[in-house]
Order: sequence, then structure tokens, then C-alpha cells
Amino acid sequence: MSSSSTATTVARSNSGSGNRKPASFSAGTHLSSTKVHTSTPLPPATQQIESAKRLAAYAAVQRYVKPEHKIIGIGSGTTIPYCIEALLKQGEEANAERWFVPTGFQSKELIVKAGLSLGDVDQFPQIDITIDGADEVDHALNAIKGGGACHLREKVLAEAAKTFVIIADARKNSEVLGTKWKQGVPIEVAPFAWASVLQKLQKMGCTQPKLRMGKAKAGPVVTDNGNFVIDSPWDEVYMLDPSELLHRIKMLTGVLEVGLFCSMASAAFFGQEDGTVLVRYADGVRVFLVYSSDYATMANNYVFVSHQRQETIDTVPGIDDDVTVA
Repeated sequence: MSSSSTATTVARSNSGSGNRKPASFSAGTHLSSTKVHTSTPLPPATQQIESAKRLAAYAAVQRYVKPEHKIIGIGSGTTIPYCIEALLKQGEEANAERWFVPTGFQSKELIVKAGLSLGDVDQFPQIDITIDGADEVDHALNAIKGGGACHLREKVLAEAAKTFVIIADARKNSEVLGTKWKQGVPIEVAPFAWASVLQKLQKMGCTQPKLRMGKAKAGPVVTDNGNFVIDSPWDEVYMLDPSELLHRIKMLTGVLEVGLFCSMASAAFFGQEDGTVLVRYADGVRVFLVYSSDYATMANNYVFVSHQRQETIDTVPGIDDDVTVA
């Protein structure tokens, strides 16, 4: 398919009959039918961001979570409630024999409240797939994580998974880490070692590392593991090779984990403002996922459209259903 042509593909209808109709979609197709409702009306920009998160979550679940997957890692962050919602859309039968392993308190509560089976990485040291959010993702799918102070457990589940997938909105997509996420690389440290680690980070070239302080409590943020978090901003020269930076920080005594996830993700799904989803794969291929309801008989279709590669994805039932965002 030439780069100047309009991508044409065949989408599957919701009827499940296997009947197909041709349709033309462009990467600029707008999503007009997704509804995100809240108990308190959100500003238009916030509604747009929440819609983008929801689309990314639904697309990732549909593309990667298959019936044979029985052990699923659930990450942390603002996109994860939509991931749980999408998993529930797969039906009780699909989830009956599944175990869901959380990365922290938030995801644990979401799993329990959804009525899904709660597991632990002690029980399931090998996970079929882990889906998680990110604070920023670079051109090579390296990611900064830990804005929610869960990155130690998040990395354990990411490494334990056969497949690790990131979901986020377009604000998290960048070429170089640190371009958009200005708070710095989160570092989980032993409480008694934070001052020593802070000093060593400064000697390494870190610009203004800070102990993360609580917003609704006096004193520092305490992780689910009982540790402290240092946020460490780095100049671009360091972020050009995040893997090297990760190893250097990890070697510091007192550091338990670093919020740099390098060469771990198989794919990253980014919900866009225009209603499409950009999917970036570890092999460098980028595709646009278009949600289309152009035809009454073709509602709720996800279609991959790309100048490099073109795929058709099965329908996602119920994406137009109302949803309450906590």
C-alpha cells in the first residue's frame, strides 16, 4: 500500500455471522460515539484525555489478552480502570479461570471490586501478560514509570510476564525520555539510605534530586513496600541511553529499584485526541488503530491502518456503553 493512498480494509460486524463489508478509513477518522460519563462533569479537555485512555486500554486488551491467557498482571495508574473495564467486557466465562495479579494497592482494589480472582506473584511467578500504564515512553519503547510509587512491583510483574504491554494517552509518547515527564526518574530507596543515595545522584550529574513528599500527610511518600522515593531529573545527554543510566543508578547501595523500564515492552498503545490509537511495536513498526461506527451493522469495530502494516482486529462489544470514571 503506498504512503499516499487511503487505507482500505475489511471489518467484522458485531453480529458474529462472519459477514464482512469493505470500508475505507483514514488515520484522521474522529471518534464521535464514545461516551465517558462522570458523576461530576469534566472539562472538555479532561473528557478528551479520559476517552483517549479508555480507547488505548480497550485496544490493548482486545489485541493482546486472549482466551488462553489465565494469569494476567494488572498495573497501576489512571489508565488501569479502563483496562479492568475492558477485561470485564470479555465476559464471565472468559474470566472464570483467570487470576489477576496486582502491582499495588490501587490495582488490587480494582480487581477485588470487579469480582475478579485476586492472585499474587508468589503464587504465579510466571505471568501470561502484564498491562500497565507509563509516565513517558520513548522511541524505543523504553519507559519512565513510578509516578504512583509502584515501580518496584510493576517491574517485577513486567519481568515475570511473557508479554508486557503499555497503555497511555498521547501525552506520554515522546522521542526521548524526560522531554515530557519533568519530575524525573523515580528511584525507590531504603528509608535509612535516602540521604546517601541523594548525594551520590548529585555526584553522578543528576540535576536537583528530591525526596518525594506526601501531599496529604506530613513527611515523605511511603511505597507499598515501606520505602521512600527519590525523583531524579537528568539532562537529555543521560536520557539518550536510559539503559546505561538504569544500570548506573541500580548499582548504588540503598537503591531497591529504578523507574526506567528498558527493552521490556512488546507494544505501547497511545490514545489520540482524534479518537485513533497509535500502536508502537518493539520492532519499530507503528500503526494507527481506528475505531469506526460508519455503518449501523459495523458498529464497534477496531481496524488497524498503517502504511507499513495493516491488520483487522475483532470487534469490541460494548465500547459505546456508558461508564463511570471514579
